[in-house]
Parts: sequence; C-alpha cells; structure tokens
Amino acid sequence: MYGLLAWTWLRAAAQYPVSMVLLAVGAAVVTGLDLAAIALMFARAPRIAGFTAPEVMFLYGTSGLSFALADVFLGTADRLGQHVRQGTLDAMLVRPVSPLIQIATEDFSPRRLGKLIPTLAVLIAVIPRLDVSWTPLRALLVPVMIGAGFAIFSALWVLTAAVQFVIIDGHQATKAVTYGGGFLTQYPLGIFGRDFVRGLTFVIPLAFVNWEPSLYVFGRADPLGLPTPVRFASPVVAALLCGIAALAWRSGLRHYRSTGS
Repeated sequence: MYGLLAWTWLRAAAQYPVSMVLLAVGAAVVTGLDLAAIALMFARAPRIAGFTAPEVMFLYGTSGLSFALADVFLGTADRLGQHVRQGTLDAMLVRPVSPLIQIATEDFSPRRLGKLIPTLAVLIAVIPRLDVSWTPLRALLVPVMIGAGFAIFSALWVLTAAVQFVIIDGHQATKAVTYGGGFLTQYPLGIFGRDFVRGLTFVIPLAFVNWEPSLYVFGRADPLGLPTPVRFASPVVAALLCGIAALAWRSGLRHYRSTGS
C-alpha cells in the first residue's frame, strides 16, 4: 500500500518533469552544503577532535545516508499536528489504510530521492581512502550501521509525530530531534561535552546511528569508556526504539478525540 500511494504521488509529480528534476537537484545541492561546511573546517585544521578528513567524511556519509533514507520514507510524518488542527486526520482514520502510511506518503516527490545522491557519493568515494585494516566484520558493520541508523531515524520520526497527538503545535520543536540529530551524527561526538554525549547515548540514542560502530571500524577507544560489545549494539537499539515508537503511535491513536469541530 505504501508503494501504491507513493507511486501515485510520483506520477502526479511527473506531469511536470522539469520541475521534478529541478526539485531533486535542489535537494541534492542543499544536502551537499553540510559537506561544504566540513571541507571548510579541514581547510583550517588537519583533524577534528583527532579524526582525519576521511574519517569525518565517513561519518557524514553513513549518517547522511541513513537520515536521507528515513526522510524519504517517513519524512512527512511530522505533519501530524497540522492534520490534527485542520481535522483532516479524521478523514484518514475512516480509510482502509494506516494513517501513518497516508501521512508518510503525502506529497511523495523525487526531491526526496535527491538527498541520497551526495551522501551516497561521498561514502563510496571515502571508503577506499580510510586508513583501516578491513576485516569481514568491519566490512559487514558498514551496511549494518546504515540499516540500523535508518531504523533509528525512522523510529524518531514516528515518536516525534506521536508527541503531536498531545502537543499539537510541536512541529518545529520535534525537528530539533530529527533534523538536529541528523546534523549531530555527521561529526565526531567527541567534539561535544561528555554529559551531552551521554545524553546522545542513553537518552536519545543517536550515538548508535554511526558513532559507536564507527569507533570499531576506525579501531578507536570509546571516549566514555564503554565496553567493546556496545559497538555492535546498534541493531538492538534500533529494534527497541522502533518498538517504543510503535507503542507511542498506537497509544496516540487510541486516545485521539478529534478536534471537536
């Protein structure tokens, strides 16, 4: 059903091919601005928090790809508050399709796919430049962290959407978790304070998007002194967070009482 609705929106967008292409290119350019910012930093310093340019680019690529995939599939879920205010969520509830799928596929456009291009290109280009002794486990950890990061960001999008059942005007505040989290994980978390990193590990587990597994790939110690098994905990954290997001979403739907209009 998700694919059918997304395809319907894509067919509508394809009626204006020039606009469709320009939107996708624009999304790719905007996403690439973060890469330009990282390049400017390394123009002034050879390392950031002890990490080399290829290592930071690897963090950018893995985080950006996971975030872009989550944005493609669930990026419009944070529009829930808007639908609650307008009363259009009521119409979604009487249709034979999950309201989450309806909101997630709303205005599905190729511009979302444009966000994948710069991050994927950077990741492909930087992996051969890493000073890493590749083993089967390290190689396997790269797609695993991308998949787990995608699940973590997706769960955060659903969680922040579920919050809007209670805080209807929380749309902008929730972006601090989703888009803010995507920005934070592009950099070594070692540049932040230890208490802040603890929060990103044990409260909002963004450290498991790519930071913890990347430490194993790079052969570096954890600044918080966490044991080695934590480097491989991303799939477990992703599964737990997805479970929490599903419960929060269903709880929000059960307690939804319409706008009263």
